[in-house]
Parts: sequence; C-alpha cells; structure tokens
Amino acid sequence: MVQESGPPDDNLFRAFMNGLYNTVDAPVTWFKERVVEPNQKQYPWYHQKFRRVPTIDQCYSDDVLCDFEANAQFKRDRAVDSEILSILRMRYEDCMMYERPDVITCKPLYEKYKQAEEAWFIKYGDLGAYADAKKAYMKQKHRMIWERRHGPLSDQTK
Repeated sequence: MVQESGPPDDNLFRAFMNGLYNTVDAPVTWFKERVVEPNQKQYPWYHQKFRRVPTIDQCYSDDVLCDFEANAQFKRDRAVDSEILSILRMRYEDCMMYERPDVITCKPLYEKYKQAEEAWFIKYGDLGAYADAKKAYMKQKHRMIWERRHGPLSDQTK
C-alpha cells in the first residue's frame, strides 16, 4: 500500500521511512495486484478437489510411494464417508427432536441413515483404529469370496 502524500511530514526520520517503505512496497504491491492475483485460480477451501490416486490393488508390491498415496486416499475417503454418516445421523436426531409425537415423518430419514450405516460398515467396519488401504482391500476380497460360496449377506451387495 503506497502511502498517500499529504501535507509534508515535519519529522525527517518519519518522512525518510515513509519514502523507503514506498520504494520497497510499491513494486511488490504492483506485481501482486497486476500479475499474481489475475493468474491465480480461486478455490474455496471446502471445494478443494484432490486428484484420485491409484488404489492399493493397482500398486506394485515394492512401490512405497503408491502405497502411501493409496493409504492417504483411503483415509480421506473414510473421513468423508464418516462425516456423511454423521450428517445423516444428526438429521435423523433433529427430526426426532422436532417431530417427537409423530415419528412416522422421520422414517425415511431413518431408513436412509440405516442404509448408509450398513454401507459404511461393509467397507470400514471391524478394521480397527489403525486401518489402512491394504486391510480394507483384504476385507473386501474375503467378503467377495465368502459371498461367492454362500450368497450375498446384504441387499447392498447383490
């Protein structure tokens, strides 16, 4: 921000410092306003798009970086799915609080929450706190083998 030149400053030191400040700041401010800001892509923090990385089954066994990226993607997906489940649960609980005598109006919310909870448990349930992409992949593989032998466990996996 360039200092406005109003009435001359009686203090020589302050006038010198203002002049020095304007000499250093003016080109930087001009460059930021004219070059940097027009060429920046504006992303709101809540709409940041991460590129999808290869899943754990697409990684080579000795590719440590691919394993790390797959685990990071798995943790992001788990956090998003958990937050969706939490939002659905809060909607159902709010409906129950507001519509207490007439809980029939909350039944569609309850059904949607139960379906989402079942889908979350199919994917992430019983993995523990230190779950990673490889454990989830093995869980999925074992479930598919069991369902091939004994039939589907749930309507969601038909």
